[in-house]
Amino acid sequence: QVQLVESGGGLVQPGGSLRLSCAASGFTLHYYAIGWFRQAPGKEREGVSCISSSDGSTYYADSVKGRFTISRDNAKNTVYLQMNSLKPEDTAVYYCAADILLPDPTVQATCDPSYEYDYWGQGTQVTVSS
Repeated sequence: QVQLVESGGGLVQPGGSLRLSCAASGFTLHYYAIGWFRQAPGKEREGVSCISSSDGSTYYADSVKGRFTISRDNAKNTVYLQMNSLKPEDTAVYYCAADILLPDPTVQATCDPSYEYDYWGQGTQVTVSS
């Protein structure tokens, strides 16, 4: 069955780090654009970081530039989001999504919350608090 599963969330103090994983089954993630999104209570869903399948281009929201890094491990069919220098404002449920690029959009376009992805994971909670 086609599935995306997020893991790696948890409770961390401000300034700490977490690495989120998005593992795919039933399809090969290498051929898909991947997006990380987050949603906090009372807030709209926002694009955090995205990576293309065509050329490996990446995009980061201004709020996470210099702190987060998105990457692929094709051997494990997994995409990661390394999150450093975490802030309380980063508290949210984090979701990954996958889309086959036919036609090929810009990587920035795939991080728009209105972009229609083929697959979504169930989410993993990240809480940043002292």
